[in-house]
Amino acid sequence: MNEINVLAPASVSNVVCGFDCLGFSLERPFDQITLRRIPERTVRIINRDGFGLPTDPEKNVAGLALEAILRASDADFGFELQSTKHIRPGSGIGSSAASACGAAVAANCLLGDRYSPLEVADFALAGEMHASGSRHADNIAPCIFGGFTLVRSTDPLDIVRLDFPPLFVTVIHPQIEIKTAVARAMLPKEVPLKSAIRNWANLGSLVAALSKGDYNLLARSLEDEIVEPVRGPLIPCFDEIKRVSLAAGALGGGISGSGPSVFMLSETRETAEAVEIAMQNLFSSTVIEFNTYVSTVNPNGVIVV
Repeated sequence: MNEINVLAPASVSNVVCGFDCLGFSLERPFDQITLRRIPERTVRIINRDGFGLPTDPEKNVAGLALEAILRASDADFGFELQSTKHIRPGSGIGSSAASACGAAVAANCLLGDRYSPLEVADFALAGEMHASGSRHADNIAPCIFGGFTLVRSTDPLDIVRLDFPPLFVTVIHPQIEIKTAVARAMLPKEVPLKSAIRNWANLGSLVAALSKGDYNLLARSLEDEIVEPVRGPLIPCFDEIKRVSLAAGALGGGISGSGPSVFMLSETRETAEAVEIAMQNLFSSTVIEFNTYVSTVNPNGVIVV
């Protein structure tokens, strides 16, 4: 095999109370990546979109993931990557993770699937660290493994794939950019013990709710006293988004990653679409441009096409 095409999906990280450890994969939007073998043991990047991302592999998250694989392998060839991104950088739905994971999965295929999914995720982390400034895998994990994932540890990397019931996701992306590194710098250095205990309890009950398919418990667990109060004011109409979404029947939700996207979970597609209409009606009364998506939770992660 000398060439391969993959689709790398968007993802939601943190999932309200699971900061840096919980995430899930979306069916849409996704990035399209073509990876080819080239004779030189190097990495070349070709961007087929208008986002102006760097083509220098040392400054490109996909390039860094590919270089990490080349360093680890004895391959006598390199890679040329052609990327068409549909996940806007800085959107908060795992744009950098999709690039890094798509490249890493494609490269592993061209290497004969010599690396496990966990090892592939570790290679992708080399790119994600460049984008965010820290080693966190809550977008990487669902993008590779699909579905809901829990990152138990990043050193060493330990990822747990979670069971989950049918769920539908509504995402609104206000067309502003919040850089992950900036949003992380805002976080409190110390957390009151009472708030930490409440978040731990919510995360545990959220995992239990997913496993049991308990939608009522899931809705009660989607609370955060630590990160959301700090980052919420960065997002236009954040409180109003939550209010109209819950009124339309959503189970709950919050900030996707570091924002500005906001996600809401629903039990049925009909409810998710009603939530989308409520979001659109809210933002149509503002001057802020936005995109919305309705998706299922993607059980597969990156797929070869």
